[in-house]
Amino acid sequence: MTEHTSDSIAVGVVGARGRMGSLVCESVRGADDMQLLAELDHGDALSALAGADVVVDFTVPDAVMDTISWCVQNSTPVVVGTSGFDEPRLAHVRSMLRTDSHVMIIPNFAVGAVLMMHWAAQAAKFFPDAEVLEYHHSAKVDAPSGTAIRTAQLMAQARREAGLVSADSADSRPAALGDTVDGIPVHASRGSGFIAHQDVVFGGPGERLTIRHDSLDRASFMPGVLLAVRSVRLRSGLTIGLESLLGL
Repeated sequence: MTEHTSDSIAVGVVGARGRMGSLVCESVRGADDMQLLAELDHGDALSALAGADVVVDFTVPDAVMDTISWCVQNSTPVVVGTSGFDEPRLAHVRSMLRTDSHVMIIPNFAVGAVLMMHWAAQAAKFFPDAEVLEYHHSAKVDAPSGTAIRTAQLMAQARREAGLVSADSADSRPAALGDTVDGIPVHASRGSGFIAHQDVVFGGPGERLTIRHDSLDRASFMPGVLLAVRSVRLRSGLTIGLESLLGL
């Protein structure tokens, strides 16, 4: 740890001994405008975060809500990279917020992945068929991924705003063809050799369009993490995704 100076952002990392958390700590140490105040793992006392300007959480779905609650109660901005935020859980987060709360929940910190989601939403308005296929390492605990869910939600929203019906409903598809999110079919694959990869495949009469993003190294997430740390104190309430931070 280094001594906190007034012109730097004091960052506390929860989940600091995990693959992503340890890389976040390394990136914070290397940032000229940040200092690493605390490195916690799941089960450590959150009181060690006292004095942090921003908290970053990369834990597990069972632990992350405690971090968010502590941050809200202590008026500490928090950036969340932990997966597992479906609509009921997001509603729970919203119910916790106070007027001085600053919470960011980011399904994917890779800038390329955010652009992939943005472009997928644009394309969804022009093709009758669309599916999301995602591939992650075998240790990932949730399926489908938060990125896949967010992609499908953005695509479905774009279709609704354009006055179009969504893709096939869950009731009309065999289970082997995958689950659906807001009417968009989503497929998940887990296995060795993957980091984080996603295809969004569109079909129309006589043509197919594929938008693909690959994270080949977890370093791809770090610019987005640092952007969120620098931005979270400027955004009140709940922010989902990096889109608004990138001007999308």
